[in-house]
Amino acid sequence: MKTKVTYREYAQFPDMHTVKEIVLYGAQKGADKKQYMFLNFDGEVETKTFRQVFYDVRGLGQMLYTRGLRGKKVAILAENSYYWIAAYYSVITGKMTAVPLDPKLSAGELTELMVRSACDAIYYSRHFAPVIEMMREDENVRLAEYIPIEDFYTLVQQGYDALAAGEADYLEDEVLPDDLAFLVYTSGTTGKSKGVMLSQDNVASDATASCRVMTGGHAIGFLPLNHTFSWVGALFTGCLLTNWGYICHSLKDIQKDILTYQPQNFSAVPLVVETIYERIWKTAKKTGKEDLLKKGLRISRALRKIGIDVRRKIFAQIIENLGGNLEMIVCGGAYMDEKYERGMYDFGIQIINGYGITECSPAVTCNRLDNFRFGSVGLPLPCNEVMIHDPDADGVGEIYVRGSNVMLGYYDDPEATREAFDGDWFKTGDFGYMDADGFLYFRGRKKNLIVLSNGKNISPEELEDKLSTIPYVVESLVYAEDNKIAAEVFMDVENYPDAPQRLRGDVAAINRTMPLYKQIGKIKTRDTEFPKTTTMKIIRNYTEE
Repeated sequence: MKTKVTYREYAQFPDMHTVKEIVLYGAQKGADKKQYMFLNFDGEVETKTFRQVFYDVRGLGQMLYTRGLRGKKVAILAENSYYWIAAYYSVITGKMTAVPLDPKLSAGELTELMVRSACDAIYYSRHFAPVIEMMREDENVRLAEYIPIEDFYTLVQQGYDALAAGEADYLEDEVLPDDLAFLVYTSGTTGKSKGVMLSQDNVASDATASCRVMTGGHAIGFLPLNHTFSWVGALFTGCLLTNWGYICHSLKDIQKDILTYQPQNFSAVPLVVETIYERIWKTAKKTGKEDLLKKGLRISRALRKIGIDVRRKIFAQIIENLGGNLEMIVCGGAYMDEKYERGMYDFGIQIINGYGITECSPAVTCNRLDNFRFGSVGLPLPCNEVMIHDPDADGVGEIYVRGSNVMLGYYDDPEATREAFDGDWFKTGDFGYMDADGFLYFRGRKKNLIVLSNGKNISPEELEDKLSTIPYVVESLVYAEDNKIAAEVFMDVENYPDAPQRLRGDVAAINRTMPLYKQIGKIKTRDTEFPKTTTMKIIRNYTEE
């Protein structure tokens, strides 16, 4: 029988200014506690303790130093796996720079990044052998070492052989807070990716600040490991809180993995939360339990008004279908309608919504377990300040950030770096507002804003998320056309054959909840999904291609 455990005691740990300190802290404090569960090279589930992970990391790190990679850039190109994490740790615990690559990029794009970043070595999975061959043949690529991840344990042993032969332990090398530890290439819906330079202190301060306002139990990880959200949302928090996690091998296995490993929490983008919520209601409808579910909600809400919380008893079946232990989902990466936050909270699962950007390592704000606002992305983390620049009459303006988590700059692009700062404030390019208590509300990207002839600024992301609350709307894109707000949607007509007939009425219902200047004036439909980036964000300027 599964029991509910409430995590309200925040972790206590010393200040840390390098990620190396965080990894070493986890290894010492975690010791023989399990740290990761994963599918190994033979496809079998394997468990590694904190001590065992550290053993592997030390061997790999020493191997890199033996190959002359101190002070060099080391890329990682592989699928999510334990071996990716250990390789990553081996770079950032030494005086080296990690360049995590997006495995969904094309061979040409990946090769171009090797040229632009001037990388010296690359860990790679043999799945990417054709990409590696292209890199070898490109005379502009300066990679000196190609390191197959499948040789993992041979590589670990090479490091320990070097130590046994008397080589200095790479761990004795002093890693400084200002050292360039990460070079991360952003993926956006428009424009060329930029190389974000993050120091040891940038990411360490963000991770420690996050853990001082958030805590949790064991988790599963399925976010791409090359994204900064997964570092703070899973990897480094695991070291600081010394809790274990299962590393999902494939996105198609998420549902099975949740049931098998019964996480207390996981990190996700809003689309995952929205999908879970809609699936709950769709299942209730298909099984004839929709009215029963609505009745349970009415009873639960009435009891909560008098201080009785029985959500997890009333909705035990929903919790069981999510592994039985799930209490919270840490969410970020896009706008999310508060309907989903409130809806999941009603079922006994708290959505911890936050805001972040790669240039800020990445977390900037987040709600707390015991201090949150629906619809908000939370309060600033202790490592940074947030300011709304040039707010309009509604208090909406560009989100500015300054603090120890803000990047060093863009690699080899001083002009873009200068443009990104206003004094010591980083200009996020995102719009939002703050309430009287300091909670931030995200409203969308500055570059996506719709500006109509009446001078009103409209965030398309806000309207797109409103459209996502229509059950059969799978995807939508909002933009300006002929001085009107237009919405193009892709619908699930297989499960909702009457969707085309319902669409105008349902959009009109949304319009009635919005100010006149935000109302959608044109509706278009499409038969296929929208083109997307590797992070599954719709490419907003696809019509211009």
